[in-house]
Amino acid sequence: MTHGFDLGDRLRERERQDLRRHLDVTERVARRTRFADDPKSGAADFGEEMVVFAANNYLGLADDGRVQRAAEQGARTVGTGAGASRLVTGDTRLHRALERDLADCKGTERALVFSSGYAANVGTIDALAPDAVFSDELNHASIIDGCRVGAAETVVYDHCEADDLRAKMAERASTAGDGEQWLVVTDSVFSMDGDVAPLAALCDAAEEYGAWLMVDEAHATGLFGNGGGVVQREGLSDRVDIQLGTLSKALASQGGYVAGDEELVEYLLNAARSFVFSTGLAPPAAGAAREALRIARETDQTDRLWETVETLREGLEAMGYEVLGETHILPVLVGDRVDALELDERLRDHGVVAPAIRPPTVPEGTSRIRVAPMATHTDADLTQCLDAFEAAGKEVGVL
Repeated sequence: MTHGFDLGDRLRERERQDLRRHLDVTERVARRTRFADDPKSGAADFGEEMVVFAANNYLGLADDGRVQRAAEQGARTVGTGAGASRLVTGDTRLHRALERDLADCKGTERALVFSSGYAANVGTIDALAPDAVFSDELNHASIIDGCRVGAAETVVYDHCEADDLRAKMAERASTAGDGEQWLVVTDSVFSMDGDVAPLAALCDAAEEYGAWLMVDEAHATGLFGNGGGVVQREGLSDRVDIQLGTLSKALASQGGYVAGDEELVEYLLNAARSFVFSTGLAPPAAGAAREALRIARETDQTDRLWETVETLREGLEAMGYEVLGETHILPVLVGDRVDALELDERLRDHGVVAPAIRPPTVPEGTSRIRVAPMATHTDADLTQCLDAFEAAGKEVGVL
């Protein structure tokens, strides 16, 4: 009798289901780079340089000199690591400065920085411990895990359907006792479909039942509303109880944040276990995120991104591809998972990296290529991308 884990069998099963993934080594984080297969303990053998349309580095700031210098300054003046939990000795002026800037950007009284967006989601939901969470069916895994850890019950409503949310809240209200605490949680921009939650309608539904609304702006922070997110673009800062996001996408750093009123932040820094029991965000990351946020708010970097997005969307649709969504994330619908995986490979043959997304990440029959442009992509990069999609699409037979 054995009580161990047969991980080899689990890996073989993932292989049989075409779900096993492997690491690829990237030479640098930039719009163009070289890749190598996972070298394990050996040296990486890099191939030809390719143009990257697969990163969440939306503003192209991860290798920006201004952001790099801010990270270096953080390391030199504060240290390479925070050294302890923020509640012990890991709270620094740099953390406070970043949080002030985030709160100002998000139109809130205060913000709190976590070690990751994942930690912010799980820690916040767990700390609130709601009797019921009403969660969009396509919410990110970090929200789902937060619900598993912290919610007494999770009620899933149809994707971006405020009417279904209201119906499910009405159904629960008919049987729930007085005093239940409810939380409605949604992403603002959904990373696989590139669509946007109907935030005003969700605010209406939450307010009707006295629930709190929490919005994860992971894929929106820095890109809408003067460096804020969709909440700021829609003018809803005073109606959304909890604004949350990451520093690792458009802000080209690492970490997550929660923004809200003074009482919320004060409670979370005492009760969110993923904050209390984690070393504070590394000062170089805090410095980099703060400078990236400044660039997003004070320069035309976001305008350049939206111009790039428009060029690619129009070009892909003109070829005959169906491009989902309405944001900077461009999901190119393929349908069949085998075709999507082959299209991914053929794009690489043409020097373009854009990943295939297939079930179970997306529903059966909706496999796609997820194109993620950067503000720093040049006209030549865009031409190469479009030419690659045309050639690869014909080779695979989807055009």
